[in-house]
Amino acid sequence: MPNFRWEGLNQNRERDKGMIEADNLRDAKRLLKAQGIRVKKINPPSLMDLDINQAIVDAGLMKPFGAKELMNFTKQLSTMIGAGVPIMMALEIIQKSEKNPVLKNTIAKIAREVAEGKTLADALSAQQGFDKLYCNLVKAGEVSGILDGILKKLSEHLEKAEQTKSQIKGAMTYPAIVVVVGFGVVWALMTYVVPQFISMFAGSGKELPAITVMVVDISNYCQENSMQMILTAAVLGIGFKAWKGTPMGRKVLDIVGMKMPGFGAVVIKGNLSTFSRTLATLLAAGVSLIDALDICIEVIENQIIAADIQVVRDKVVEGKTLTEPLSKITYFPDMVTQMIKVGEQTGSIDQMLEKISEVFEEEVNEAVKAATSLIEPVILVVLGGVVAVILVAVYLPMFTGA
Repeated sequence: MPNFRWEGLNQNRERDKGMIEADNLRDAKRLLKAQGIRVKKINPPSLMDLDINQAIVDAGLMKPFGAKELMNFTKQLSTMIGAGVPIMMALEIIQKSEKNPVLKNTIAKIAREVAEGKTLADALSAQQGFDKLYCNLVKAGEVSGILDGILKKLSEHLEKAEQTKSQIKGAMTYPAIVVVVGFGVVWALMTYVVPQFISMFAGSGKELPAITVMVVDISNYCQENSMQMILTAAVLGIGFKAWKGTPMGRKVLDIVGMKMPGFGAVVIKGNLSTFSRTLATLLAAGVSLIDALDICIEVIENQIIAADIQVVRDKVVEGKTLTEPLSKITYFPDMVTQMIKVGEQTGSIDQMLEKISEVFEEEVNEAVKAATSLIEPVILVVLGGVVAVILVAVYLPMFTGA
């Protein structure tokens, strides 16, 4: 956000000057007027005053802040408010120390809107990066007068959610990296290693074994069409990335992810962990069950599971208990359903859901280990088999006298 230099009269009718951050000249004048300053002269920032990083942020060319930055901001704000620091002062302190330019700019906008009389929840909801869950919890904290406690619980929720998400991504990324590296090794063998041996066999005049002929043909194809193969792979990769961003692509990938051997359990339990923890946090903050389920539907990344929770929400609106529709979801464990039923009967459903989320987190850890131990030997055997075929094809003519 650019800084505008101004000169004028302050609230005491004394000559004064300074700088103010604003999106444009009109906003700068409005902000100064709100502070009781009678502006005589105001100048836009010069090129020497221009912050390049800030200019990039204002142009929308920089990526938004991530979960880690949001978690740190929430922790800092919770600590300061809990220590009795006013919200405006807390926001100004955090804004000055923030390293991420996008979040720094966002905090400045939030502080300005709070100074104009908006609630913190309303100011947050007007900015990108603060989802419905975050804003509703902050709103509940402001209404109940326990904003510091809500922010602390929210930071813990964000930390655990990020851990679960990282575990799921790590479990899915590891085999993909191994496969890509394996294909790279095989391509290097076929393009650079096998041709060295082909020249040795060329002058023998003897017939080569069938497996050697096959490998030689593949090697020749790789050499002649390397650039086309790379371009094709790049186009397919870009096309796949665009396709998975479509509603149909996301739905297909969500279905495949839930049914993959080994990794399906990681995806399902990871999303159920997010659902349980989110619902527990919202109910503990005093948010109604219907509104809490609406927010959970938005937070869950898997569309299939989100659609099932939508059915649960609709049944609750019709007057059903939470347990009844959950018990009809095939992948939702019976033990967990019974725990929720006990929570409903005892009036401690938020505490029970918190325990359930911890159970799911432990099961995600175990599922990640199981999936990794399952897929790792399979990948190694397949890649090892391909390399073995290439080596046999190369050395077999030597032993057969070709």
